[in-house]
Amino acid sequence: MKRVLAATLVLLTALLSWGCATLDEKQRAWIFQPSDRAWGGSASYAEGMDDVWIAFDSRVTGSPAKLHGLWLEADDVRADTPVLLYLHGARWNVSGSAGRMRRMQELGFSVLAIDYRGFGKSSGGLPSEEMAYEDARAAWEWLRQHHPERPRYVFGHSLGGAIAIDLASRVADEKGTIVEGTFTSIPDVASSFKWGWLPIGPLITQRFSSIDKVSRIGSPLLVVHGAADSLIDSTLGQRLFDAATGKKRFVLVEGGSHHSTMMVGRAKYQEAVQQLFSLR
Repeated sequence: MKRVLAATLVLLTALLSWGCATLDEKQRAWIFQPSDRAWGGSASYAEGMDDVWIAFDSRVTGSPAKLHGLWLEADDVRADTPVLLYLHGARWNVSGSAGRMRRMQELGFSVLAIDYRGFGKSSGGLPSEEMAYEDARAAWEWLRQHHPERPRYVFGHSLGGAIAIDLASRVADEKGTIVEGTFTSIPDVASSFKWGWLPIGPLITQRFSSIDKVSRIGSPLLVVHGAADSLIDSTLGQRLFDAATGKKRFVLVEGGSHHSTMMVGRAKYQEAVQQLFSLR
């Protein structure tokens, strides 16, 4: 026990010695892992997609900002063809999500995916929780302006799921919300790791506390998780689902990992999307 307490005190002392500003920056870098790269050969799936640029004045930073996005139109476009805002997770740029964008297109959506500031071709700098939330709202406004008559949905994968839930809890014109491989909060994710017994929760500044927002979502909510997800435990997805109070559905995909759930669970995805959102 003495060794445990000593190790904890050493860690806390080291963290506090960085100072609050440096501690915050370290967390932002660790959580977002911003990059201008796509993983593997995933960027090839982005061929033929249209570039989108979204400019706005940031209230968070007090300076102009520009987001880069990819637009993938549905194969069969009608007046009621749904549009989807795709919010990716950490580490890779937007083209790394091109494969998932195409799978959502196969489900009948036109898709806009964006890079947060600090990723890809978007404005530079170190991302933060509040900046990512603001980026999502700017992209949502772009969809509202360019496709005002079409039903709009929001999707988030992993860290993007927390950003999607924040967005859906703030707006009133989304028709549905889909999150995959996401969590209740960053402190809960940290506590699920093997070193989770360390009392670092109070030191976490980038909290992404979806558990406190999910009940405010006014649209049907689809929560999808891979049973074999070794990064974000499926129990966190289940807890998030349980906290939601509106129309909702939880889909656990057997054999789905943090990155393969959409592909492995394609049939389940299609059935759940059509049933929950009444899409053809």
